[in-house]
Amino acid sequence: MATQPKIPDYTPEEYLALERRAERKSEYIDGMIYAMSGASIPHNILVANLIMEIGPALRTRGCQVFPSDLKVRQGTRFFYPDVSAVCGELQFHDSAKDVVLNPSLIIEVLSPSTESYDRGMKFLTYQKIPSLQEYLLVHQDCMLVEQYRRSEGSWLYLRKEGAEDSLEALGCHLNLAQLYSGVSLADDLDS
Repeated sequence: MATQPKIPDYTPEEYLALERRAERKSEYIDGMIYAMSGASIPHNILVANLIMEIGPALRTRGCQVFPSDLKVRQGTRFFYPDVSAVCGELQFHDSAKDVVLNPSLIIEVLSPSTESYDRGMKFLTYQKIPSLQEYLLVHQDCMLVEQYRRSEGSWLYLRKEGAEDSLEALGCHLNLAQLYSGVSLADDLDS
């Protein structure tokens, strides 16, 4: 999640030059650079589980899965999705090959501090990426995944929750019980 802007009015090229030398990640939105906050243990477990669950199946379909170190660009905005996948040939912003232009799937793990940003600015921007087919929002405090799937120019919404539920992402089966394995949920703390 981006925080307060660090430095205003940089070009995308200036941002990338700074970002490639930086010790911490920042996102870029229309000339502004925003420092990213760190991730919690549940967040990191969910990201790892997502990659382990869908990675092998997507590879068999000619897709590559990436953790949050690969930037996605749309227009004058650069984001670090928690997980992204590209099906087919990778299209990069430049020869550094650290910014992809054609994700097929983007997954964001929600937290109280990132939820409105991931649902709002990021999703509105991601919708403009022609190659994007699916967008998943994974809650880290309860067993709930929200799925947006592109269909004939619109975005269809599906909601999956509970250990018995599952969903298909780019044709790959994702079981919620497996996805949330090792994550202490708010309900677990009450027992």
